[in-house]
Amino acid sequence: MPVALAPREITVAELESALMSTPEGHEPTPTDAAVEPTEADVDAALEAVDADAEKRALFEEQALPFMDQLYAAGMRMTRNPADASDLVQETFVKAYAAFAQFQQGTNLKAWLYRIQTNTFINTYRKKQRDPYQGTIDELEDWQMGGAESATRASGSTRSAEAEAIDHLPDSAVKDALQKVPEDFRMAVYFADVEGFSYQEIADIMKTPVGTVMSRLHRGRRLLRELLADYARDRGIAVPAGSSKGGKK
Repeated sequence: MPVALAPREITVAELESALMSTPEGHEPTPTDAAVEPTEADVDAALEAVDADAEKRALFEEQALPFMDQLYAAGMRMTRNPADASDLVQETFVKAYAAFAQFQQGTNLKAWLYRIQTNTFINTYRKKQRDPYQGTIDELEDWQMGGAESATRASGSTRSAEAEAIDHLPDSAVKDALQKVPEDFRMAVYFADVEGFSYQEIADIMKTPVGTVMSRLHRGRRLLRELLADYARDRGIAVPAGSSKGGKK
């Protein structure tokens, strides 16, 4: 039976190393080494170090807590633990490099998810490994369940499907989600698990709001059909029709 691979913890030092590596074809030369720095150069370098330390501390404080949720989303995108771990690492490298462009006070979580989704579309969708063949229960709860727990505790207005999901075991929901086509699956995941609004999902997936609503409608319908038999056997009510609940 395959064993799930836990995502390797990404340290800020690794992010910095990836960002500060010498570009290919620009190795230091004797001439470069012979240049004497001026006092202004030293002051500028010290200011840069201070600024980078502040950036590093702020990034660590604000972004790293989302790592587990991004891994859960990565698993639903790639369906492979190794690819999901690689995807999260590349997402954080890109996010750290672009962190100065993030507008403080706006939705950091949505910003990180947008970077991850773009990275998946541009890179991992083309070269991803075979889908994970083990049962979804073999994955650690903290890998796949953290996002669900955070959303359920948020108290936000949610769809009838999302409320029904709360009464089903995580394993049943996760297995059903893996059977929903990717674009529909991610729309349902972003809306009913992560609690993003239609506009936030549109920004993350780079699609019009109308497309998000269509994918969400079809994804919820497919998920409802997949879960209907399981729920019926256990006396759990699953909505019979589409719900328009949730944040707009």
